[in-house]
Amino acid sequence: MANDLMKHNTTTKWLNSFKSQSLNYVPLPGLSGPRRSTPTPKPTSGFTTGENLQPENTTLKISRKINNTVVTHETDSVVTQKETVKPYVSPGPYYVEYPYEYHYIINEPKKCEEQKPFLVVMVPVAPHNVEHRQIVRSTWGGESNIEGKTVKLFFLLGMHNGDGVGVGVQRQVLQESIDHHDLIQSNFVDCYKNLTIKTMVMMEWLDSFCSGASYAMKVDSDTFVNVPLLVRMLRNAPKQNYMTGLVAHNAQVLRDSSSKWFLPWNVYPNPTYPTYALGLGYVLSLDLPKKLVAASRDVKALYIEDVHLGLCMKKLGISPTDPPRWNYFQTNYLRYNRCTYSQLIVCLPEHTDRYWLWKDYKRPGKYC
Repeated sequence: MANDLMKHNTTTKWLNSFKSQSLNYVPLPGLSGPRRSTPTPKPTSGFTTGENLQPENTTLKISRKINNTVVTHETDSVVTQKETVKPYVSPGPYYVEYPYEYHYIINEPKKCEEQKPFLVVMVPVAPHNVEHRQIVRSTWGGESNIEGKTVKLFFLLGMHNGDGVGVGVQRQVLQESIDHHDLIQSNFVDCYKNLTIKTMVMMEWLDSFCSGASYAMKVDSDTFVNVPLLVRMLRNAPKQNYMTGLVAHNAQVLRDSSSKWFLPWNVYPNPTYPTYALGLGYVLSLDLPKKLVAASRDVKALYIEDVHLGLCMKKLGISPTDPPRWNYFQTNYLRYNRCTYSQLIVCLPEHTDRYWLWKDYKRPGKYC
């Protein structure tokens, strides 16, 4: 009991460290700090490393009281460091701070090595959006074995933007990690403008911890994914230099300043973008993350994440590939129809209860 109380007190002290932090995050472009692979952080804006409360790459024991008994949960998914915030100078409204040495607050470094997945599905989602994560787990994200091929699901998170509820959000995220072991969290501010940072941190993670898999899919959290059809498509896909999805060819750069994706001429002088796969959902072979991270060192990081990947692919001299069927990847909202959904890989369900949709989709009987 004495040991359990000591563990409980240690954990309480660690959790209380969140309360003492001044979480006045700036919205752009991210909070910086050392990745787990970097022994010495470079002094710059954003997060800086202070006193280490727990060595990196170690097991953290988290205790809680249930029916007057202290129960200790052991997890290798949490990386803890005391962090402070310093004033940050933005690189401009159209760029984000990448490359930079971000680190993982929560990680699952052994899952791919242990489970040897054929396909890794990465779902970027905001820390507070528990509902989307649970819907994905309870529907298509629960399909972990397809025709003998292992599929592994992870959610990728940044840090809550510090609007006064960040401590509570982070507590919930830590508990969710203990319960599900499917969260990867890094120390950048999680906001729309930082999706490029989120995407490149995802590439770093895939290269560092999951390069033994064959393929990865990045997909948004509000989608429907036909995992069996995706696996069948990938059985015959190229094993190297492969990226597919809804591929945009000669897409026009938007010069209207009221557009969400506006870029001025002085930032991007070409009238069209290089070929790229739209960010709602795309698939890549697992040799690409290392190459994309390397290419990104020479590509100034635009805030439009899928365009940034297209620029990195162009730097590599590799072009995304159109899928075998044009309708596999749908980026528009699509009314649910069981037959239609059985013939596509990803889409956005239109005004539909996704739990009900999944129950109906998986009921016995022919799809069409």
